[in-house]
Amino acid sequence: MFDPCDLPPPPAPAPGASAAEAEARRVLALCTVCGYCTGLCDVFRAAERRPALTSGDLGHLAHLCHGCQACWHACQYTPPHVFAIVVPATLARVRAESYARHAWPRPLKGPAVLALALAATLVVPLLTVLLVPSQDLFAANAAPGAFYGVIPWGVMTPIALLTLGWAALAVGLGVARFWREGAQGPPAAPLARVWGRALADIVSLRNLKGGGRGCFETDDRPSHRRRWLHHALAGGFLLCLGSTLAATVYHHGLGREAPYPLTSLPVLLGLVGGCLMVGGASGLAWLKRHADPEPQAAETLGADRCLLAMLIAVALSGLVLLALRDTAAMGLLLALHLGTVLGFFITLPYGKFVHGAYRAAALLRSAAERRTDPRAPLAERPGVDRDLP
Repeated sequence: MFDPCDLPPPPAPAPGASAAEAEARRVLALCTVCGYCTGLCDVFRAAERRPALTSGDLGHLAHLCHGCQACWHACQYTPPHVFAIVVPATLARVRAESYARHAWPRPLKGPAVLALALAATLVVPLLTVLLVPSQDLFAANAAPGAFYGVIPWGVMTPIALLTLGWAALAVGLGVARFWREGAQGPPAAPLARVWGRALADIVSLRNLKGGGRGCFETDDRPSHRRRWLHHALAGGFLLCLGSTLAATVYHHGLGREAPYPLTSLPVLLGLVGGCLMVGGASGLAWLKRHADPEPQAAETLGADRCLLAMLIAVALSGLVLLALRDTAAMGLLLALHLGTVLGFFITLPYGKFVHGAYRAAALLRSAAERRTDPRAPLAERPGVDRDLP
């Protein structure tokens, strides 16, 4: 335990700093002096490397935090102690401000994002009902090309490419802004030398291990459920993207039109991916609902729930379409599924899904900084090939 009388004054807040940044600066200054939680995740060692705690530093540290809440359960200075240290909630608020600050174009507020997502989701079914003849819309047809009899390929493909391109451009510009903001940090190794370590951190979700014991969610017993559910959700999403790519190869390379047989690669990838997405997102939603509210920032939970609901809607609508594609409901279900996909990608730059890109960038920078940090584990430093435990 450290003596509060020995505490240095916290770094002076930058002009125009928000209340969330000021609180994060205070909390992390105390955590850096204490050092009790240093081994739980990358955040605390990274804070030691960035003593100035500028806005860029705080953004970097906030995105390094995976919200495992291990520090909340380990800390002896949580409320009602006068220090009132609540690192997970504090950094969650900084993350939310970071998303809004770096979003391009100008960020929309929560209700506007929800309204845009609902409008985009519903506009496709509505236009389909208005423009497609009923004999085509409600035809029970599972023959090759049946999907394009409802929504022509020449309409479906440009809309998909434009929305996907828009999402990639907007998220890419936001991450580039975030990267530039945190550039004034400690010495770092060339990125080419650390991408493997960073990729391992991203894929394994090492910072969701809570120092090895796992996350604290519904009680005082740590578990790895949250990390496993994240893996299921992310893996399912990637499998669904793989399904789309496989369908593109089938269409353009093999001259075969959707819908495809149940044993085809696009269908199998989509089926497994959709089930993993629904299971992962539903499990995470359950954990959120039953989690301890104290270490959470209540004002950020709406974005979490909205993202999980949209992912469930995208995956579930695709699974229902697969199950009922031989029936007269196929046309409407196809339009609804495409609408949910359209709504998801249009609002992606303003939703919580961008946290994956920001967190990956923060982990890449952290890996580069750890490689030049003499206090880092041996496996992080040059000349040592042994991996981290």
